Formats: sequence, C-alpha cells, structure tokens
Amino acid sequence: MEQHNLSPENAGRLKDLMERLTADSELMLGYPVSKDFNYSELAEFLNFPINNLGDPFVASTYTIGTREMEREVLEFFALLFRAPVNNWWGYVTNGGSEGNLYGLYLAREIHPKGMVYFSQATHYSVQKNLHLLNMPNIVIRTQASGEIDYDDLRDTIKMNRHMPVIIFANIGTTMTEARDDVRKIRSILQDLAIQHFYIHADGALSGSYSAFIEPRPAFDFMDGADSIAISGHKFIGSPIPCGVVVVKKNNRDRIARSVSYTGSMDTTITGSRNGHTPLFLWYMIKSLGLEGFKKRALHSLEVAAYAEMKLKEIGINAWRNPDSITVNLPEPAAQVRIKWQLALENGWCHIICMPNVTKYQIDQLATEIAATSVMLSVS
Repeated sequence: MEQHNLSPENAGRLKDLMERLTADSELMLGYPVSKDFNYSELAEFLNFPINNLGDPFVASTYTIGTREMEREVLEFFALLFRAPVNNWWGYVTNGGSEGNLYGLYLAREIHPKGMVYFSQATHYSVQKNLHLLNMPNIVIRTQASGEIDYDDLRDTIKMNRHMPVIIFANIGTTMTEARDDVRKIRSILQDLAIQHFYIHADGALSGSYSAFIEPRPAFDFMDGADSIAISGHKFIGSPIPCGVVVVKKNNRDRIARSVSYTGSMDTTITGSRNGHTPLFLWYMIKSLGLEGFKKRALHSLEVAAYAEMKLKEIGINAWRNPDSITVNLPEPAAQVRIKWQLALENGWCHIICMPNVTKYQIDQLATEIAATSVMLSVS
C-alpha cells in the first residue's frame, strides 16, 4: 500500500489543529454535543470504504457495509420509542435534519394536500425542509417556555379543518428544550374530528433520553407519533454528525422502489450512506446498554439542576424546563459567552449539560460570570 507523507509544514498544521480542538473542546457548554466517547477500538475500520447504500434491511451487491449493526441500532430505538411491533422501519441518517426531512416526506406522500403546523420555536432547518418539499405550512405561537401554544394550534386547525393535518412536534426545542406533548396534540385532533393526520416528532436531543424520565414525557409512537427523528452525535456522541429516524413500516412502503444497480431498495433520502456512524452508535449501545443510557440521562439532569441553582446563587435569572438538561440565562459578558461558546438568541444564552459536562465546569463558568458582573457594575 502506498505511503502518503505530509510535508513538515502540513504536519505542523495538523499538530496545531489538534491543540486547538483539544482546548476548544474543554470550553464548550452551549451546544448539544457529547464529547465523552472513545472509539479508538474502532480506528482500524477507518481503513475501509464502509457504505450502507440503500435499505438497511435489504442486502446489496456492495457488501462493504455495517447493515447488521445498523439494524441492531434501529431495534434499540424502536423499542425505546415503543414503535408498533412488526410495523416499524428506519435508518441511520446524516443527522436530525435529514430525519426530519424524511418524516415530512412520508407525511407529504400520505397527505399530498396536507397543511403542516409547527411552533415558532422549531429548529431553523425545518423551514428549509418544507421549502424543499414544497409543503404549505403555518407557524403556531409558543408559550413562554418554548412549548407550543395548544390553544393557538386548536384554533388554527379549526380554520383549516378541510385539509389533512401534518404536525411537526418539538421534543426539545433548540433554545429552551421545551417538549411539545404529542398525546395532547393527538387529543386536539380527536376533539376536532380530524380524520386525516400525521405527527412527526423531532427529538434531536431530548428524544434520545426522554424515555428514561419519570414520569415519561408524551413523545413516542404509543403517544401518537407516526415518526421520530433524533441526532446521534448529541446525547450519544459521535465524531461524525449522524442521526436515527424510525417510522411506521406501512407508511415507508408508500415510497419504496427497487434499484437494480445496487441490488437494494431505494427507501432513504440519500443513496450512499455512511457505514461508520452505525458502527459508532452500535458500539455505544452495546457498551452502555439501557442502564448506561439511563445513568447518562440522570447525570445530565443532576448537573443541570446544579447549574440552575449555582447561577441563581450569584443572582442570575436562570431557569429550565421540567426534566430538561438545558439551563437558560441572560446573556453574560461577551468574553465569557465567547470563551464558553454559548449560543445566543434574543438576549438569552443556554448551557446544555451534556453527559460530559461536570459540576467543576459549572463552578468555573459561574465564577467568571460573577466576576465580570462585578466589573461591569463597578465600571
């Protein structure tokens, strides 16, 4: 095998990049990305062009893949999301946005004349997905918490009740991690005698651990969802962005078609699909198990409660939604916000207490916020 050698200059650039990524990785509290993974045991698999092209449940003439592992990942989440037995399907995506695109795509194929309803706190990518799919849509108001305003939803659907209803529910909004109640939404549809509807749940971050919360939030198939998408690189952790989408198989059958070139079925958004990310997710699932996932969730919730308390102790108006790992706070001094990479929207920031976040990091942040607040008040 040919050996590729970098010049000393480019080797130095790689060294500099590693130092910067290491430093920045330690100071990142504002984005929902887990960093407490170690996939070194899988490093040798980077020597293969792993491609799970086509359907994960249908063999392909291209055999350098991880379909078996991918199916086990999907089975894990189908169980977690209480998907209908013998009537579910899914695949590992490139991220939550692709999973959401797939859910909306199925909804459009089932209800071509449907109207999409989503809250104003929905992730920015959804507007793009709706534009790509050319789906008519109406934005619904949110409550102060970021959860959808159910009264506004009911009233708006009433005005358009001649159209099939497609609901895009947030299971953890981007800024405040508010969860829309799928069971409550389903109840509204029943009260209005809506016969034709589809509910997609965007569980990008919160959907990965909501099953471990007691009482359990209403977000999954048993609560009324027709499809659920999550991100894999968020709560679970992956060096490559990825996600999982689980849908009802009878709905997926509406769009399936055979492709002779690959010997598989064309049932996904992309043709070629990353075969490494299913391996990462499989590794974490098999390493942690259900109990390990629950332990991660409880750790994150404990650190979030601690962060909220610590910030309030220094006079910061911090708050979080029930059973959420996202703590909201007014924008701190610019140097603190930039250093800790805190996302900003309308004067508010948030700390997302991912499984790798520690109380020590929270203490550091609180100390710096307190110090800069004193400096600002003196000046």
